[in-house]
Amino acid sequence: MSVPDAMLAIEITQPGPPDVLAPCSVPVPVPGHGQILIRVAYAGVNRPDALQRAGAYNPPANASPLPGLEASGHIAAIGPGVTRWMVGDAVCALLPGGGYAEYALTAADHALPIPEGMGLREAACLPETCFTVWSNMVMRGGLKAGERFLVHGGSSGIGTTAIQIARALGARVFATAGSDKKCAVCTDLGAEAAFNYNDQDFVTEMKPMGGANLILDMVGGKYLPRNIRTLADEGRLVQIAFLTGAKVELNFAELIIRRLTITGSTLRPQSDLAKARIAAQVEHHVWPMIARGAFNPVMDSEYPLAEAPAAHWRIESPGHIGKIVLKVAE
Repeated sequence: MSVPDAMLAIEITQPGPPDVLAPCSVPVPVPGHGQILIRVAYAGVNRPDALQRAGAYNPPANASPLPGLEASGHIAAIGPGVTRWMVGDAVCALLPGGGYAEYALTAADHALPIPEGMGLREAACLPETCFTVWSNMVMRGGLKAGERFLVHGGSSGIGTTAIQIARALGARVFATAGSDKKCAVCTDLGAEAAFNYNDQDFVTEMKPMGGANLILDMVGGKYLPRNIRTLADEGRLVQIAFLTGAKVELNFAELIIRRLTITGSTLRPQSDLAKARIAAQVEHHVWPMIARGAFNPVMDSEYPLAEAPAAHWRIESPGHIGKIVLKVAE
């Protein structure tokens, strides 16, 4: 596969609203030891991309400054030490950055084969969300069959993924969302109940069920003390983002009295080895769920690469449901 010297990409010209995203021409990166270069077909659009654009989520020092944390496509080149992949292989991959471009670089161990029967468009939606959900909900949160699981933002890319995977694991699933339409999406995906946070109190709604054994939260802010009240004894709260703020007053007495656990993580700063271990678990556990039809990404919309600003306006709007992708090439 012939690789050009330069490529089209979308850069963040300065911190700000979606309109600060602009096309540019940059050199095509060269894979180093253990790395692969992907000719991008589709790039996933995620909340961390919007945070980076706004200046609130800086990339690691060794990562591309271009946004984009997941993509699908075909391998265009491989670096020394790569044994699993060959040029031309179709993959989807977690990226350290740089997905909004014609070519993207990543560690070979962070790439996975396209699930059988799935197209590149849908596969681009898998890595960031599946890695995040599996590592936090299962590896960190320890979700087990029969447990009561509550996910906030149930109609988001993370939420729709968490609902389906938790259901496939045999958990009882509950969700919150911002409209009756979004709540219906959650129940259609397998949630036992979904609560419209504009007119329902999830703390009150979960009480008759015995509270939640595990909560996956990306909202933060005032949700933190409410999550604590919602947990069953010995319950676990896993925090993956703070869309409404990271600082809040919290009474920790309830944690020790009811033996609660608060934990959390973000994916991007973790080591290459940690991400490789997550990738291996996702391939082993989640890919079979896809094969048997227990999980499929929920698609919201698709935009050409040049319309990245529109995709960011969409992900920051209250109306989107599921995943958004940028089409880069066939």
